Amino acid sequence: MGRIVDIFDAKRAAGEKALMPFLCAGRPSLEALPDLLAGVENAGASIVELGFPFSDPIADGPVIAAAMHRALEAGVTVDAIFDTVEKARPTLKLGLVAMVTVSIVTRWGTERFLDRAAEAGFDGFIFPDAPLEEAESLVGAAGERGLTASLLISPTTTDDRMARIAALSTGFVYLLARIGITGERSETPDIGARVAALRRITDLPIACGFGISTSEHVRAVVEHADAAIVGSSLVHLLEKASDTGADVIAQGARFAKELAVGLPISSLNR
Repeated sequence: MGRIVDIFDAKRAAGEKALMPFLCAGRPSLEALPDLLAGVENAGASIVELGFPFSDPIADGPVIAAAMHRALEAGVTVDAIFDTVEKARPTLKLGLVAMVTVSIVTRWGTERFLDRAAEAGFDGFIFPDAPLEEAESLVGAAGERGLTASLLISPTTTDDRMARIAALSTGFVYLLARIGITGERSETPDIGARVAALRRITDLPIACGFGISTSEHVRAVVEHADAAIVGSSLVHLLEKASDTGADVIAQGARFAKELAVGLPISSLNR
């Protein structure tokens, strides 16, 4: 399955954990994306989850939904995202995973979309809204191209459904730390029991997101999971930096470095 599997295999062999920041493609601009990716990689990120802007975001809170809306208003397109990633890919070692609604994939044409993603340099996908009935063919088509495909498991997912989702996923399983939508939180997530239940039914790495906002949250998550996904707090910071004229590249890298403090010392890619 390529780079994503290699990254997690290397982390596990070394007893390390991963930081997975989320970036909204096109915010603050597509021109800034290559430098943002390089900045968070240098700060300690192993994989970046790149969100494709969508007019009706799935489970995204107001921060990410607003960023996606602004990206669409600025004319960000799927083609432009692929072109930008393709130009940036040769200079990056980190994994790149597209967070993308199935609506975009099917509108483009599944085969065409997956081919172009592979060509651009993506390593995998997160399909937040893929129905289980359709997910098998989608995951299989991604696998034929050497790309991973991860599905979401929520705190309320039943044991039977959790087992089905884990069996379909490749690369890693995406575990939601909280019920509801994405967004910054102050309280530390409690995921120990849920991760333990997942460990009993899958050997896949477990990446945990939703409301992971600080280095303390990262530390608490990776006590149990293999990776911590941080989205809304980073997107909020980048939006604020853009609006105030601050250096978004430096701000993004600085925040990623702060988040990476929550990883075990041996996990830092610095």
